[in-house]
Amino acid sequence: MVIIIGAGPIGLACGIALKKQNIPFIIIEKGCLVNSVFHYPTNMTFFSTSDRLEIGGVPFISHGVKATRREALEYYRRVKEAYKLPVKVYEEVHQVEGEDGRFTVKTDKATYRAEKIIVSTGFYGIPHKMNVPGEELPKVKHYYDEPHPYAGLNVLVVGGGNSAVDVALETYRCGSTVSMVVREPDLKPGVKYWVRPDIENRIREGAIRCWFNSRVEEIRPDEVVLATPGGEVRIPNDFVLAMTGYEPSYHLLEMLNLEFEDDGYRTPQFNPETMESSRKGVYLAGVVCGGLNTSKWFIENSIVHADTIAAHLEKVTEQV
Repeated sequence: MVIIIGAGPIGLACGIALKKQNIPFIIIEKGCLVNSVFHYPTNMTFFSTSDRLEIGGVPFISHGVKATRREALEYYRRVKEAYKLPVKVYEEVHQVEGEDGRFTVKTDKATYRAEKIIVSTGFYGIPHKMNVPGEELPKVKHYYDEPHPYAGLNVLVVGGGNSAVDVALETYRCGSTVSMVVREPDLKPGVKYWVRPDIENRIREGAIRCWFNSRVEEIRPDEVVLATPGGEVRIPNDFVLAMTGYEPSYHLLEMLNLEFEDDGYRTPQFNPETMESSRKGVYLAGVVCGGLNTSKWFIENSIVHADTIAAHLEKVTEQV
């Protein structure tokens, strides 16, 4: 038995690859099916074309050139049903004991035995915190849904990447008074080239006010305090949309006693030829392999991890 932790696109791909090799498995997911995709912004469109998001040979046909969040959710539901993948949702892994060939995996609902474990938990589940006073206020959101709830209100968007830019433009066009705060002297170089002129023009004309080389110092019920090159600035505020990025579930990786590279990204160690981690019998798949370098792996370039792991597990099984 193999336990796959995480029912995102790569976790599902791992399940498909194991099923083709007749290796028994179950997939355990702490949220809903493809939980990360579900928590993407409601109106989000993927960077990748739909064919690059396909798994298991199931065609992904979208209405536009690039797939939407809604289309992706429907697609991965169809894939799960087409392959009859055994997925246990809303079940979180709390403890893993034992060793290669004899693992015990305990969740908040059950206890399982497994010979091997595949971790495919992505990085979207845990947001980077600003660690400032007031961040626990209910008006602070680390996940963005859609612009309507913020119409007519004072919104501060934190960050200078694609997510922050999209949120700033969407809320601005829905009638919010939008401000941005960016730690760097400019927007991130990776901002989509077809969006950059729009946000730069809105900032230039003052429609969206932006403080560069600045940071949030404190969040209060009715205002936000910023530390800027010109000194402290206080602005009226109803909501803070912190698009500060996300990170892998290090709690889970540490619980598994995995080792990390000393590369500044806390990249978990693994053998790229087998995807086996530093702990024998535990494999890594998908964007979790990049640690804090969340721009290294995506759905489209990490799907190959599934076949790599399945091939190695088949070889190991034959040797037993």
